[in-house]
Amino acid sequence: MAPCIPFHQDTRRHYLRCPHCQLVQVPARYHLSPEHEQAEYALHNNDPVDRGYRRFLSRLSVPLSERLSPGAEGLDFGCGPGPALAMMLEEQGFSMTLYDLYFADHPEHLCRQYDFITATEVVEHLSQPGQTLQALWSCLRPGGWLGLMTKMVTSEEAFARWHYIRDPTHIAFFSRETFIFWCRQQRATVEFVGSDVILLHKPSTTVSQ
Repeated sequence: MAPCIPFHQDTRRHYLRCPHCQLVQVPARYHLSPEHEQAEYALHNNDPVDRGYRRFLSRLSVPLSERLSPGAEGLDFGCGPGPALAMMLEEQGFSMTLYDLYFADHPEHLCRQYDFITATEVVEHLSQPGQTLQALWSCLRPGGWLGLMTKMVTSEEAFARWHYIRDPTHIAFFSRETFIFWCRQQRATVEFVGSDVILLHKPSTTVSQ
């Protein structure tokens, strides 16, 4: 496996890109401690009843719910202190389970199977994104959906001016090419909805290698 190569550097951090999947990552020496990371998350105002926040989350909930069977069981991974998305999906008749390392740390919930999993504004915080995505994928039943929201890298020029890299908790930056590469490995399909919603579909049956 070829090593990651320099992609960008600013006054705070360096950024490396994988030559295979195009994922851009921040080296571990720049990662926040768990205590500082949790303190940053506590500053987020994710009110479950805020109409603007619900409208933002609907960019994922609407296209995802259109692809789910009635009563489907889901996991909201990285739900945060105010699990608004889970509430919205429960209002549509879906059964939701919560997991968050800091706000709903129930590891037993990651040992079950679900019809769908959501992760909104989560994957950019992952220090081991490949391992985490694989773990979530193993929690999906055949034919299940993994619904993600994250802003994506478009070019080196745009990256240098991107507000997304100013957040010190953002350490992994995906592009369309990253998701296409990953889905090819899983024999899965990917749909891009707008600029920041990604729907990954697990095959209903095992595909021969």
